[in-house]
Amino acid sequence: MKKFLSGKVVKIILLSILGLVVLLGAGGTGYYFHITRGPMPRIDGTLQAKGLTDRVEVIRDSNGVPHVYAKNMHDLFFAQGYAQAQDRWWQMEFFRHTCAGKIEELTGKKPNLVSADIYLRSLGLYQACRRDYEKFTQAERAVIDAFAEGVNAYIAGRSPGGLSVNYSILGLTGVKFTIEPWTALDTLAFSKLMAWDLGLSRDPEVTWTKLHRLLGKEMAERWFLPPWPFGKKPTVLLEEDARAIGMNVASSAADGMAVSFRTCEFSGYPGDDPVPDLGWLNGGLEGAGSNSWVATGPMTRSGKPLLENDPHLGIQMPSIWYEVALHCADDGSGRPFDVAGFTFAANPGVVVGHNRDIAWGTTNVYPDVNDLYMIKVNPDNPLQYQWNGAWRAMTVRQEVITFGNGKPAVSITVRETHLGPIINDNKYDASADKPGGFNNADPLALRWTALETGRIVHAIIGLNKARNWEEFRVALRNWDVPSQSIIYADTKGNIGYQMPGRIPVRPANLNGQVPTPGWGSEYEWKGYIPYDLLPRAYNPARNFIVAANQEAAPASYYAMLNARLGGNADFGSTFNKWNYGYRGERIGELMTKLAPHTVDTYRAIAGDNRYLPADEILPYLAALKFDDLALTEARDWLVGWDRVATEQSPHAALFGCFWMKLMINLFKEELGDTVKLDGTDREMRAVALLLENARDAWWDDPSTKDRTETRDDILARSFREGHVAAVEAMGGNRARWEWGKLHKARFVSNPLGASGIGLIEKLVNGGPVPIGGSTECVNSQMWYVHNGNYEARSIPSMRMIIDMADPEKSVCINSTGQSGHPGSPWYENMITAWRNAEYHPMLWTREQVDGDAAHRLVLTP
Repeated sequence: MKKFLSGKVVKIILLSILGLVVLLGAGGTGYYFHITRGPMPRIDGTLQAKGLTDRVEVIRDSNGVPHVYAKNMHDLFFAQGYAQAQDRWWQMEFFRHTCAGKIEELTGKKPNLVSADIYLRSLGLYQACRRDYEKFTQAERAVIDAFAEGVNAYIAGRSPGGLSVNYSILGLTGVKFTIEPWTALDTLAFSKLMAWDLGLSRDPEVTWTKLHRLLGKEMAERWFLPPWPFGKKPTVLLEEDARAIGMNVASSAADGMAVSFRTCEFSGYPGDDPVPDLGWLNGGLEGAGSNSWVATGPMTRSGKPLLENDPHLGIQMPSIWYEVALHCADDGSGRPFDVAGFTFAANPGVVVGHNRDIAWGTTNVYPDVNDLYMIKVNPDNPLQYQWNGAWRAMTVRQEVITFGNGKPAVSITVRETHLGPIINDNKYDASADKPGGFNNADPLALRWTALETGRIVHAIIGLNKARNWEEFRVALRNWDVPSQSIIYADTKGNIGYQMPGRIPVRPANLNGQVPTPGWGSEYEWKGYIPYDLLPRAYNPARNFIVAANQEAAPASYYAMLNARLGGNADFGSTFNKWNYGYRGERIGELMTKLAPHTVDTYRAIAGDNRYLPADEILPYLAALKFDDLALTEARDWLVGWDRVATEQSPHAALFGCFWMKLMINLFKEELGDTVKLDGTDREMRAVALLLENARDAWWDDPSTKDRTETRDDILARSFREGHVAAVEAMGGNRARWEWGKLHKARFVSNPLGASGIGLIEKLVNGGPVPIGGSTECVNSQMWYVHNGNYEARSIPSMRMIIDMADPEKSVCINSTGQSGHPGSPWYENMITAWRNAEYHPMLWTREQVDGDAAHRLVLTP
């Protein structure tokens, strides 16, 4: 975790707190109470909220979840904004500063954040959002405008310390705060930040170029782009689904596509990755994903659909999700508006959940929706670039980066081409403490669909109102980025799946996996895949659908797509970031095994800790010969493991230690610092394939010049070192080993949770708590090898099970709690239940809400 505060600043804060405690004596406790309780919002009684047109009731249940009852849609979203600002204002403030490249306005100038602000300013998220907003009609603006009005009604007139403890503590460092009104652009920008986090942040174009140069194409591809296991693991759409909607071709026509599916050309780009380290933003989420599945008919006990969703996102405090229920007697068309589920603090409506008629959930899809273009700059004019043999003028804008602690502001010039902004100008020079100027040696322009016109907020509100499959699909036409796998269920018994998104159609000479020439139209995108050609399924014969980030469609689908769109595009590389299918395979297995399903069987699946990758590795470990009898006995003990990674499992602890050493011994010497070793599904698939060839070049350790290692040498070394690591961490008695002693969840609040001050971190952070699960278990508690420990970095950020036979029986759990205030009883009250895969009722009817009402707030005009 990158530290937000320097050592000097830490000392200032500690001395300030110590001085206050000494000055106040026993009153020091009062100061602590003031800064933690002072920001707590009023959630009972009656309050006037300027901007409302009628009375609104906000009932918070025993878990702090607000249920909003309004008489018109404007007031509904106004009150939603008000309630979410009450609970999560600092989260909203921090994320909008991140979107705008203004992080240091909140934290003061620190060299490790200057590069982040420069990069985010260069992206120009707010410029893109303004273009979006200006294209909306007045009616389309109404929801986000009403939401912003509600947020501002809450924050207006409140001091920074009256809104969040973060302001009070950061103020001790000399940071001055001016709280600006919330705007519709802040909401839109957060959607683009999520698109960045779920897509662009994982783009490997520069990494692939470096690996190709370092290892050669063949060896690099065996690690970085192992082929997806068509025929061995289930895709979301199966062949029969593709046939049912006319999305397949004869299998023979797909053979060529399947064979060349992940090939990649080399780029001559010589530079570094322009994306700075933003791992603190959402956990550094390479390999993260989500689970979702839906079943109906004979697959459920009721005969009606059951839908599950648990998105895997970076571990945060508070959770990125916010549970809410919205109710209005008239949605503007004479129909009632009732919807419940989860949203983001910055967003109106419900992102995933259910209404009176349908339910939906999302998982990430990972299509390649961005490209880096190498730009040729006019040597006589740095504001011109070459295009089709002529010089074309760039668009230029000035950005001023200010610092909350009064340090001198920094000005940068951002250059933009028609392809997108140049994102590797203004590189920060730490020694000179200032950004550089234009990069005319190897400038890169970014083309990214999120910088084009977006309408995802309209998609979300459309889903909230949809009554059937047709209206669901109409709403998703507006879901442009980030592309998702979205599953569907309705009260009539139907289930479905739709992948939406603006997906580029690339020419055959551009596969999007490396930086490409940006000086001619032959390298431009040809358009986008038509929505009606994107993968979808409706009421498949098997009566269930599983979408867990695996390949969305069989190979024949891509051949069909290529044929339908001219026959000269490369869709094998457009869809190239899928998960390698371990979770999808296990969920599918349990869907069949545990049917007919109930909420309880879904709970069991969501908490399942079966670790399929171990099945691919342990047979090879079992065949090894050790001279050391203790190692032989420990190996035999591990091979007998049931492959279930519970929190208490001693076997899972040893396997985790072995896996970390295997990743280092197999890949680290070759890769050096070129790329981070995650140890996630990509490496798991690569290892499974490398195990089949005992003398593959990857098994050789280049640091030993006098010998050539084989598979068995590296496996034996890794097990020996892993066993030593387990003993050092947990002692020599295996009976006392537990996976949860190594594998923990630590919930870190930005930025104070990474301050380096124990007293403050204890106040704002949650955990660490021991957990079960692991990378690619259905209970996906993902940890990364490059961190050097076993702590989870990506988790099921919430879990939700919706029963369309009786929505009152739906259940869910957030990973932390509803509130963003450390003094609130709802700040971390859900961590224990989340850790144990327990749930609370997802209240739906007014009778349920009144029966569990803990607080009632009435807002009046």
